[in-house]
Amino acid sequence: MSFLEALILALALCVDTLVVSATTAFRSKMAYKRGLLMALILGFCQFAFPLAGAVIGDVARSFIEAVDHWVAFGLLAIVGGKMVVEGFRNEEEAESTKYSNLSVGMFFLLGVATSIDGLAVGIGLGLDNALKTVLWVVAIIGVVTFLVSMLGIYLGKRNIPVPERTANIIAGMVLIGLGAKILIEHLYFS
Repeated sequence: MSFLEALILALALCVDTLVVSATTAFRSKMAYKRGLLMALILGFCQFAFPLAGAVIGDVARSFIEAVDHWVAFGLLAIVGGKMVVEGFRNEEEAESTKYSNLSVGMFFLLGVATSIDGLAVGIGLGLDNALKTVLWVVAIIGVVTFLVSMLGIYLGKRNIPVPERTANIIAGMVLIGLGAKILIEHLYFS
């Protein structure tokens, strides 16, 4: 995986983080210092979940080596498809997060909620790549998520809207495209 592919993957995975950080900053009027803590936690979670998934994928690779490219494609297509569908939905999401109680525990809950997709993507990466390769990819994901979270906090504090629907659709299509790339490379170039 090239640096550009890893960067695009990271941006696709942290769309939810951008929306959550912007919304949280807007609704809570949090200070930048508190926002920095939130961004660090969100970045850590977005690093840890794909890494855990990659370890699972790496272990499973020897058992399903003949179809690992299909599994990687399937996981990325499912996650990407889910994001595209969410982007096309017209439903307003219910307010389930209390923005007045922004504890470290709440930041971790937000981090877990925005990183679940990263676990599935990490499994796909672990099936298709050596763990050494995945380490630098998940490091990029963590750093990019931190930076995008800080951007979201900045936008939220300035009351600048984040185009969630469009971002979800684009991110989903990127993940589907990366899955297709993995599948095509295995079917035609290996």
